[in-house]
Amino acid sequence: MSIAAKPLSEITQEAIMVLSQNLGIVNTIRFINQFMIGHGNYIEEREELFGKKTLEELVVEIKQTRNDVETGA
Repeated sequence: MSIAAKPLSEITQEAIMVLSQNLGIVNTIRFINQFMIGHGNYIEEREELFGKKTLEELVVEIKQTRNDVETGA
């Protein structure tokens, strides 16, 4: 007795349907995202973006940017 193997795309589609029916869309996406492979080097990118700024300094910058956008500055 041999069983024909389904294409991986069909298995994936069925699995996502089962998960979403039982977990809901949001939790299905959260589950799938844990298997997604990232790229790049977060530590290097973080240093390029934020340098040695503290959380407090970043919050001040965010608030200032929001204020500038709201006032059109």
